[in-house]
Amino acid sequence: MEYTGKMTDKNLTIMKELVLLGFSDLPNFQGFLFGIILVIYICILLGNGLIIVITNVERALQTPMYFFLGNLSFVEICYTSVTIPRMLKNLWSQKRNISLLSCAVQLCFFLILAVTESFLLAVMAYDRYMAICKPLYYPLIMNHKMCIQMVIGSWVTGIPVIMGQTYQVFSVPFCGSNKLNHVFCDMPPLMKLACGHSSGNEFFIFIDCLLFALIPFLLILFSYTRILSTILKLPSITGRSKAFSTCSSHLMVVCLFYISGFIAYLQSMSSYSGRIDKFFSLFYIIVTPMVNPTIYSLRNKDFNRAMRKLFLK
Repeated sequence: MEYTGKMTDKNLTIMKELVLLGFSDLPNFQGFLFGIILVIYICILLGNGLIIVITNVERALQTPMYFFLGNLSFVEICYTSVTIPRMLKNLWSQKRNISLLSCAVQLCFFLILAVTESFLLAVMAYDRYMAICKPLYYPLIMNHKMCIQMVIGSWVTGIPVIMGQTYQVFSVPFCGSNKLNHVFCDMPPLMKLACGHSSGNEFFIFIDCLLFALIPFLLILFSYTRILSTILKLPSITGRSKAFSTCSSHLMVVCLFYISGFIAYLQSMSSYSGRIDKFFSLFYIIVTPMVNPTIYSLRNKDFNRAMRKLFLK
């Protein structure tokens, strides 16, 4: 599993694989956690899968808003599938070893999908901004071609940077303990295992957070500031209520995703706490994808009607 190399005249143990500690500090709850996470994963697959099906087969939902919602559900299925099956395997078998290559692949795909979701949430906010603030231009600007280009842009924008960042993280040798105090391969706990100074990687992590999380979040904030200003000017109470209802679901999802992500990623590497980071990471890999379908379905009358129609058929 290990071999000994020499670096800067010091003998260092360089790992070929890591051990994901996960919930090993709760030995009496392994079976219970496996059952709970398995049920949640099934709910994520069924809930988001239902959104994808309904938004594709129901003609009344063939609009940009539901097109983006279907893509968001697909992204959430993908990025939970990158992390949760491995988590379930570790809980079931109690074998937590993971090779550096598998860890790098998991980290790379997870970050790419998280960045895609971040941009998709910003695109959805822009769609609501155009629909409410510029309704006359909405059909011209948010046409099918533009929607497809926005989705493709959300997928591909972060890929080169994330792949380069992943390569940089794993090009630094890991030494000392090979125990990764986390539920999956994530950036902050990996940096704790890196040999020597990791200030360069910390700086690039900060830049990534700025580019792929903070900027989309600020765009969302700007969009909803303009939306709120426009809604308050509407003369009809019914119109204001409908506009608020349309936007509130998206805002709730945005808050869940970004708040947990910011707390987990923007804390300093020196103050990294495995327990706290594991807690918040569960929000954006488990809780958010699970509650998103519920938020959108319960608070959206058009979606409820389409769902009832599909089930009646």
